Amino acid sequence: MLDCIIERTNRYIDDMPKKERKKYGQFFTSKETARFMAGLYTIPENLFKIRILDAGAGSGILACALLERLEQMNSIQTIELTCYENDDNILELLKENLHTCQVNSKKDIQIHVVTDNYITSQYLDFNHMLGGNFDPKKYDFVIGNPPYMKIPKDAPEATAMPDVCYGAPNLYFIFAAMGLFNLDSEGEMVYIIPRSWTSGAYFKRFRQYFLTEGKLEHIHLFVSRNKVFDKEDVLQETIIIKVKRTNQTPEEVTITSSQSNSDFADLTSLTVPYSLVVSGDDYYVYLVTDEKEVSVLKRLHRFDKTLPDIGLKMKTGLTVDFRNREILRDDAEEGAIPLFYSQHIKHGQVQFPIQKEHEYVVTDQKGLMQDNRNYLFVKRFTAKEERRRLQCGVYLSKKYPQYKKISTQNKINFVDGLITEMSECLVYGLYVIFNSTLYDEYYRILNGSTQVNSTEINAMPVPDLESIQEMGRKLMKSKDMSESNCNMILEGYCG
Repeated sequence: MLDCIIERTNRYIDDMPKKERKKYGQFFTSKETARFMAGLYTIPENLFKIRILDAGAGSGILACALLERLEQMNSIQTIELTCYENDDNILELLKENLHTCQVNSKKDIQIHVVTDNYITSQYLDFNHMLGGNFDPKKYDFVIGNPPYMKIPKDAPEATAMPDVCYGAPNLYFIFAAMGLFNLDSEGEMVYIIPRSWTSGAYFKRFRQYFLTEGKLEHIHLFVSRNKVFDKEDVLQETIIIKVKRTNQTPEEVTITSSQSNSDFADLTSLTVPYSLVVSGDDYYVYLVTDEKEVSVLKRLHRFDKTLPDIGLKMKTGLTVDFRNREILRDDAEEGAIPLFYSQHIKHGQVQFPIQKEHEYVVTDQKGLMQDNRNYLFVKRFTAKEERRRLQCGVYLSKKYPQYKKISTQNKINFVDGLITEMSECLVYGLYVIFNSTLYDEYYRILNGSTQVNSTEINAMPVPDLESIQEMGRKLMKSKDMSESNCNMILEGYCG
């Protein structure tokens, strides 16, 4: 059955322009991925009837893969399948594919295709509002490849779910939240979605809802970014998750990985304590792939402080240069102050000037200036192929006594004291942390992108203030800014 459905879907993809499919955020699941996802459910042997939901069903690949698996289970006699799909272009194909499954099955398959908007049609139920269904329909299994599409923060789908939306939302996590809402108690949900929700401020509300109402049981990672969706040019880092709607926190999570969507037979598998994978008040999800990464998390989670806890904070550079062209200067002049870029960070120090264009600004805008005091500068962006994600440099105000104010371009971050200026030994101590292999590995586990996010850095576990200052004194005494020396100093504090 599934081979036939994939063949029809491929013909649809060939005939339907990508621009048209993009309107609905459509990316189709491969046959191998669909079968793997269907295989993740724990299905009791004595189950007689089963209720399934596939929201944003597309051509029905995932629903049909699950029906294919259930066909092998003798105890199951009746299957209720509900599919939501409101793209008129694909509705007939969906109905045709579901009918193929129905007529070729020995089971009693009852199919409901709903063309309402999956999110807005349920917002009264989700928000427990008057007019909603007091006892909304629930499902034993939810399966999905939700639409991947950014929407405005005032879009109907976003305003329908205020508890999970913050900033500019994406349909994929709104679908995931509603999918969990549609699950019956102890029901299971398997979704293929981007990994971006696992950290960061934008997804905090979603994570709090999703990981309170449900618990992760299985995460599957793809090593290759571009080999997840057949016939699609998708570079988004994608994961498969299995979530159970339960109040019981499991002891462990299974994390598997494969190179692509075609080698599920060759998996690496890891069983990790749940408290290590889902951690902290922000419910960050740490996607570890081997025992070495597990060890990194265990070592750093011994620290119970964050930068704000010890009076420090990472902030993003103040000046967006291309929006402030009129204040940029190539050379020093009366009233000009330095504008620091990532290029000024070299070999652990901040070097200025370096004969780069637009190294100075002339401005009286307070929002574009900061006090000339000690900072740790950290690059916000690095290339995917670069060995380190965290790249930093020590900035000491005493090297530039002629300036009361400086400015930072917004492609760098800087760590600053919240109340008082950081001492030199504190800045060097922070350098030990940020230049160490351990913290670089930690950040890579936390965030799959090439951007260093200040929200995530401010949530990282760090040693106490006195320990960081001690590290700084050791670094200053050694005069060795190398990564290996930073590793050696840090080793004495985290075991």
